[in-house]
Amino acid sequence: MAGQPTAFAQVVHLPESYWVFNFTRGPAEWDCPYTYQIGRYDEVRPGMYTTPLFGGERDLHVGIDIGAPAGTEVHSFADGVIHSFGINDEAGSYGPTIVVEHQLSWPPSSNNEHAVRPVWALYGHLSTESLDDLEVGQSVQKGALLATMGTKDENGGWEPHVHFQLSLVEPKKPDLPGVVHRDDREQALRDYPDPRLVLGRLY
Repeated sequence: MAGQPTAFAQVVHLPESYWVFNFTRGPAEWDCPYTYQIGRYDEVRPGMYTTPLFGGERDLHVGIDIGAPAGTEVHSFADGVIHSFGINDEAGSYGPTIVVEHQLSWPPSSNNEHAVRPVWALYGHLSTESLDDLEVGQSVQKGALLATMGTKDENGGWEPHVHFQLSLVEPKKPDLPGVVHRDDREQALRDYPDPRLVLGRLY
């Protein structure tokens, strides 16, 4: 069961039981017994990213994947504003994507003694309709419905899920490298901190 910090809302309302994938041995055919699944942060995933987008070299995952049926609601974990949105249409990319900018005490803590700074959250693999009527600068409330998960036909070619990633570096467009080269791990983990800081202890 997820341990959810009270300061933040759930991005996806998870049931008591869900599956946590282990992709460190590469892709495989699982008979997953759960409707909801988690894909881990800071995980090497050999053989999974084979489209030209990844150059055959990037396989270290620096977000968290939350898998659920297409159409599952995706919520904003905190108050913020729409930073950017668009469709990353390369094979294997995010498809419809939203980036929200938040002003947060960082790193998050219960005593809130840290300095407030901008933190960007990327939500990828969404439904196309999630981008309807969005505007840059639009306010987003904590816990508000932000999007829904897309189908495989619209989300870059993946089974339905949301890729959730935090960034301490402002994106130049509605995109972030969700998978990096292993040699770049140290810098990537600084730039893209563990999403469980706001999602809670999902695993």
